[in-house]
Amino acid sequence: MTDPGRTLETVTGARQTLTVVLPVRLHRTPDPRTGWAQGPYPFTQGARRTDTATRSGYFAPASARVLYGTPDRPCRWHRALAVTHDGLRLTGLEILRTATARDPRHALAVLHFTVDGPLLPVLRAIGHRPTAGPEPLSGPLDPTALLDPVAEVRDGAGTFALARPYTVAFLTPGAHHIPALRPDPEAMLPPTADRWLWQLASRSAPGDFPVAPESTPHHDASTVRISADWSALVLRHGAAFLGHRADSGDGDFYDFGALHARTVYLDALLLGSLQRDHIDELTEELSEVFDSERLTRRVTALEKNIARFRSTYWRQHLTAHGPANGLLRAFQHQHRLPERFAEILAEAADYSRLVQTLESQQISGALGVLTILGLPLGTALSVLQVLGDESVRHLLLALGLAVAATAAALTTRYGRLVLASLRGDTTAPGRRR
Repeated sequence: MTDPGRTLETVTGARQTLTVVLPVRLHRTPDPRTGWAQGPYPFTQGARRTDTATRSGYFAPASARVLYGTPDRPCRWHRALAVTHDGLRLTGLEILRTATARDPRHALAVLHFTVDGPLLPVLRAIGHRPTAGPEPLSGPLDPTALLDPVAEVRDGAGTFALARPYTVAFLTPGAHHIPALRPDPEAMLPPTADRWLWQLASRSAPGDFPVAPESTPHHDASTVRISADWSALVLRHGAAFLGHRADSGDGDFYDFGALHARTVYLDALLLGSLQRDHIDELTEELSEVFDSERLTRRVTALEKNIARFRSTYWRQHLTAHGPANGLLRAFQHQHRLPERFAEILAEAADYSRLVQTLESQQISGALGVLTILGLPLGTALSVLQVLGDESVRHLLLALGLAVAATAAALTTRYGRLVLASLRGDTTAPGRRR
């Protein structure tokens, strides 16, 4: 008997949308004369229009500025399109500029699709799974052609490279899709519902990634139970929303659900992507601290970048509405962002203490040099003054003797230690090899 949880490859949901996110490099600011407009793509549902003003009211002001920019400093643009190819219908593009300290041209491109056929085969092909079909993002849907000349897709190398685009899938079942449905609103979900959710988020069929029966990866902190009607699962390379009640079509609650999945819930995941990219860059910067002799300058720049990231991007609470916060925390959990950022702070603090130690040693070394130089010189001048000797020859002789005494003192162990401290060398003279 066929396991009903293994038939998702042939399932076409009552309502299916797909969002694809991929890193790009901006060549120029999107121009309204070529069809681009400021702000996120304004999906509509009845009289509701999810433009910048609508979405900004959902998020905290700091998060809204990162996601939507300001009138003076825009960071997001959209373009309406209508392209159909092999069961995929592209409805619009977005570009979110996510400049970093090292790469001011870094950005994320967002492609919004509706899917007419089975959704899982499309996801498997985007993920380049074995035995999957041809690449869906090709031909008229090739992101390189769609974004030209505004931006180019990153070539798969560098800090922000992703092996494959990040996908956000949304699927609602019909009345005959029993494996995804609750028997009644107060009943527990069947196990097959979470299997479907896992397959959509991981872009894999059971043959691609067989989950051990004793493990339950879909029950961890990455699962968000939005309500009895639908759930979300966030993984490293994809997220998915799955309905648990039969979709009755236009006018159903899922009109609202699909709208939120493509707007504010997507934006929560985009903020997580920004956080991941900046943490990746800070990690790279930490690894290069000792590549330059200007340690103080490198550590100072690192601390400045950490402070800017912390004040601008690092959020774990987006809004008073729970699901968006849950999605962001799930994304952070998948990429270990809180733990990684804590490690960055701890390592930066160690480097800061090292710089302070070196600076203290250099100050002590400078004072030591002044002491070694000043003691014989002061003694010689004092003797001349006591004797009332005003001879220039004797003064020059005293200065020469003071310099000789200083040079001799610097050859001692104490003198070498003072010079080493002045250079910022933390190795004791007696321990050098």
